[in-house]
Amino acid sequence: MKITVDLSGQGDFTTVQSAIDSIPDTCDTTVLIEIKKGVYREKISIPSSKPSIRLVGEGTDETVLVYSDNAHTLGDDGEPLGTFRSGSFYVYADDFSAEQLTIRNDSGPRTGQAVAAFIDADRISFQHVRFEGDQDTLYAAGGRHYFAECHIEGDVDFIFGPATAVFDRCTIHCKRTGGYLTAANTPEDEPFGYVFMDCTISGDPGVENVYLGRPWRAFANVVFLRSEMDQSVHPVGWHNWNQPEREETSRYAEFGSRGPGGDTSARVSWSRQLSEAEAEQYTIETVLGGTDGWHPLYANGAPVKAAKD
Repeated sequence: MKITVDLSGQGDFTTVQSAIDSIPDTCDTTVLIEIKKGVYREKISIPSSKPSIRLVGEGTDETVLVYSDNAHTLGDDGEPLGTFRSGSFYVYADDFSAEQLTIRNDSGPRTGQAVAAFIDADRISFQHVRFEGDQDTLYAAGGRHYFAECHIEGDVDFIFGPATAVFDRCTIHCKRTGGYLTAANTPEDEPFGYVFMDCTISGDPGVENVYLGRPWRAFANVVFLRSEMDQSVHPVGWHNWNQPEREETSRYAEFGSRGPGGDTSARVSWSRQLSEAEAEQYTIETVLGGTDGWHPLYANGAPVKAAKD
């Protein structure tokens, strides 16, 4: 089943949400939604009753999904939305994938929390997608998520949440001095949180002292493997969120970091440098396979090139 969205009126629908709404609940086949070039200013939500949707744009510069709510925006009830209602794009349906588009919250810097993408579902895949915002850009709320060759930018805690996620050959870009790339709150019994494989960590010109992460909850789990880090990365690497007790429980590690920010000699004592044998245990299959053997490279009809495992 294929649906076309086109602002010019040449497709089946002119808004992404109307295309999603047209799909029957519990549809038993993958639905391809092709989104033609344009800036689609709408708040988009994919409900749990519509699994196996695949969104394909015409490129990250051509197809842009954007909205501008933030935590202080007043909702219909007259109350501030707060972080979790501020999102531009919501996914609650399993087996979702997206390619070749941008998801943006353009509320602006210093406006407080402003989520671009809120992902609370399992077996989720993004390929060549840009996530743009400032504070709290990407909320990985739950499930298993895979990001391949994506660009994710923000300034404070802009990848956050309890999900298990692999970031494969992605660019993670910070726009503020003293910012934080991640704020994981991995459950204690989960063996994996965020795993960055062969990524590029960068900052705006002049940006410095950016932390790789701070623990939103006690058992935050974040690992960087073979990643290139520029001078924006703080030499100590990690922050304890001014809660020293979390140094005992947080699970922060690196292997093969390189570049000006990849010098690990001054890293905090409560982070780890993995051995080569330990690093080899981090593969897409082991991190994301779960009990059902899910592999995102063969999901939703959208195969992508595997990273170096």
